[in-house]
Amino acid sequence: VDAEDATDRVLGFYALLLAPAELDLLFVQDGTQGRGIGRLLVDHMKRRARAAGLDRVRVVSHPPAEGFYRAVGALPTGTARANPPAVAWDRPVLEFLIP
Repeated sequence: VDAEDATDRVLGFYALLLAPAELDLLFVQDGTQGRGIGRLLVDHMKRRARAAGLDRVRVVSHPPAEGFYRAVGALPTGTARANPPAVAWDRPVLEFLIP
């Protein structure tokens, strides 16, 4: 799912996997961060997850994005350990509870 501006320029997007339930990625273009686009995408993801019958959605976050995910309601659940050379750093694991 993507978010576009009036000129059809993609400002952000996300991918929701249903089985297992995971927010595979969420991206907001650098120049548009801080304008609520990420929050809108997360809200949309939660509605889609609810409609799909999910009660929780896991996120393996890029470390600098952990604060964003916490701010939009994700709860920390653990750490995904580094797996060099594919991923060189530990990543926070969080979870959205879907009411």
